[in-house]
Amino acid sequence: MLHPDKTYAALLFDMDGTLLSSIAAAERVWSNWARRHKLDVGAFLPTIHGVRAADTIRKQGLADIDLDAEVAFIERAEIEDVEGVMPIDGVVDFLNALPEDRWAIVTSATVELATARLDAAGIKRPKIWVTAEDVEHGKPAPDCFLLGAERLGVDIEDCLVFEDAPAGIEAARASGADLLVVTATHAHPQTDGPAIADYRGMTVGVTESGHIRIIHRQA
Repeated sequence: MLHPDKTYAALLFDMDGTLLSSIAAAERVWSNWARRHKLDVGAFLPTIHGVRAADTIRKQGLADIDLDAEVAFIERAEIEDVEGVMPIDGVVDFLNALPEDRWAIVTSATVELATARLDAAGIKRPKIWVTAEDVEHGKPAPDCFLLGAERLGVDIEDCLVFEDAPAGIEAARASGADLLVVTATHAHPQTDGPAIADYRGMTVGVTESGHIRIIHRQA
């Protein structure tokens, strides 16, 4: 768990697996895509989480495909399939306790997909976010988190990143921010550092300087 006296200028949140669970919907869409391209679905699915669709498709090394068309196919299918998308326990109250100018979502999803999933999960849209369209290099590159801190007007070293997937965890660590891993949606989460199962029992305090302290309430 985090040091109880540590404070942060801002919080940066990944979306899928961190604020909401979209695994079932995402895996339905990507399984259909993988079967179309005669990929081993079981081996392929673990590679999709936390990275941009274009990067996932590009890594398959498929010959004679139209990358833009394949990305558009995945994008539309994921926007249309939000069945089972739900918030991580406690996250709505936790986000509502944060000052609007002190947090951002940093996601590998596009704006349209992020909006569809947040709405389906009943999570408010952030004032500031970074999406797949905003960076040249997606996770595990740290660019997205660095841009999130820049848009919030804070130093990345003064930020806490909430992440769940390996690519995002690598990006967060490379950025220089502190990291808190959310394990709610993973059967075998990476927990070689501070981690939480969900947001129940968590809230925040805001210091006179506007910094955020994470508070864990006892059940």
